[in-house]
Amino acid sequence: MNGGQPGYAGLLVVIGIVSPGAMGSAVGRALAARGHTVAATVTGRSERTRRLAEAAGIDLRPTLADVVRAADVVLSIVPPGEARAAARAIAAAAHESGARPLVADLNAIAPDTVLAIDAELREAGLDLVDGSISGPPPRAGTETRIYLSGPRAHEVAALDAEGVSFRIVGAVVGAASAVKMSTASVYKGSTALLAQALLAAHANGVLEPVLDDLRTSLPELVDGVERRLQSAAAKAHRYVAEMEEIAATQAAAGLTPALFEAIAETYRRLAQSPLGQTPPEDVDPALPLVDVLDTL
Repeated sequence: MNGGQPGYAGLLVVIGIVSPGAMGSAVGRALAARGHTVAATVTGRSERTRRLAEAAGIDLRPTLADVVRAADVVLSIVPPGEARAAARAIAAAAHESGARPLVADLNAIAPDTVLAIDAELREAGLDLVDGSISGPPPRAGTETRIYLSGPRAHEVAALDAEGVSFRIVGAVVGAASAVKMSTASVYKGSTALLAQALLAAHANGVLEPVLDDLRTSLPELVDGVERRLQSAAAKAHRYVAEMEEIAATQAAAGLTPALFEAIAETYRRLAQSPLGQTPPEDVDPALPLVDVLDTL
């Protein structure tokens, strides 16, 4: 069963993942837990990606063409700056294999970027579902939302995945990406603002009174701040391009891009810190906040 299906409700299908990093492998695990076959290639990827894919029970194939040939649906889950390259690779693999799976781009990119990807894939004879992921990597007992839009969004929404809630937000490609650009601007923007504020407070020797004041008015903002800042730094290299995509989205809406261009610079700085070189799974929640700030 390869492509062209009217929908996947109640069906077990083959799902390709590009690529099985932290989020991709977790989504793959959630789909495999419901009986779907999940395939990916780790050729040219890091040893960490291979370990994540193997731990998730993903069926590893030699090449992307092998993945695309077998798949009913291909999910693109890559860093935002790699989304267009991933789409081109999927199109080339489809041409090589002769397969025409449905493609879902689940990356944190601007609506205009996903529209450009849609045009490229259509030239290759592939249909695109626009998507975006909200929340942490899915796992049992939690809910990760995947927003979808486009004429064939209902087909992806019919897939069953443990810990995942699929939500259709529109019939046009670009709507699901617009949701992500708005929500991520708040979630990741507030984290960057917090990092800047606490680094400035620490530099001026007033960290404790600042934390005390924030706990009074915004306790949820500083609860678990040690883990929050470390996690942001560990993922900051991905967030730079995401902030640039948000800036482009806001510019297209007639807003200034300057705010998120500056936040991209904040994440670029965090990415260059020692904590920015730490894998997200190695974050130490017991590390004192002063030590976290000293390492950023």
